[in-house]
Amino acid sequence: MSDRPGRIIDAHVHLWDPARTDWYPYLGGGRDLGMGDVSGMARRFDPAAHEHESRGWNVVDLVNVAAATGRYSVAETLELDRLAGIDGQPAAIIGGLPATTSTAEAVGLIDEQAVATRFRGVRPMHAGGPPVPDDDVLASLADRSLVFELMAHPPDLVDAARRLQDHPDLTVVVEHTGWPRSTEDAERALWAAGLEALADAGDHIHCKLSGLAMPLGAVGVDAFRPWIEPAIEAFGAGRCMFASNFPVDGLHTTLDGLWSTYDAVTAGLGDDDRDLLFAGTAARIYDLGGASGSDSGSVDAS
Repeated sequence: MSDRPGRIIDAHVHLWDPARTDWYPYLGGGRDLGMGDVSGMARRFDPAAHEHESRGWNVVDLVNVAAATGRYSVAETLELDRLAGIDGQPAAIIGGLPATTSTAEAVGLIDEQAVATRFRGVRPMHAGGPPVPDDDVLASLADRSLVFELMAHPPDLVDAARRLQDHPDLTVVVEHTGWPRSTEDAERALWAAGLEALADAGDHIHCKLSGLAMPLGAVGVDAFRPWIEPAIEAFGAGRCMFASNFPVDGLHTTLDGLWSTYDAVTAGLGDDDRDLLFAGTAARIYDLGGASGSDSGSVDAS
């Protein structure tokens, strides 16, 4: 067994407070996520909780990803940036791109969030909407050196790859390992074809290795290896990053259990590749210069 990774950047967390029922109605049962009982993730999750639950692992930075519904995700970005000035985390924020009626409106919402010093990009926040926004919006993100995070299930991955290959100057992150919905053979075939298409569409497209506990309903080496290894093979370690998706994946495991699984799945890789997967790729994508060394220290919520 290899040593634990020298540093970890958790590239996908949701720092939230269920008491904000306007922002997170689904945590109080006000909206069905199709995930069954979500009471286990309906808890206040802040940097101090992450630090406590990751004890024993050198987590140096957190990347918060929008979770507030619709336009509340814009306010969420600004509030988390304010709180990070107190708590020190998150170090980077992926904000929301709500549904809009025009490119100008979408760009306005992006620029509204850009006043936050930790703002690094957006992901769509409109259920049932197209996973990839209009080309003009993508171009605007690229012009601002911002990241676009793709939320798309396997049936939409190939089309997304066709769209995104035309924007080589835009940094793209595919969320949740391509977001498979089940382990059925048909779903896996769509997933594999889509992931290969995205990997081949250009070096500007990256893969966030996260969210697998949701479709698999379990966490462990045998469950994760058939999904993580093909993704790393397709993209390479330099275009992949591990993330916890906590507290959502906390429905199925602990942070210690998740990091232990990622650690075991990649135990056969070299130290350089493991550092890229656990921290280096995320540090580059989210411009976390302070995380460039393994001695950056653990998350300090004080």
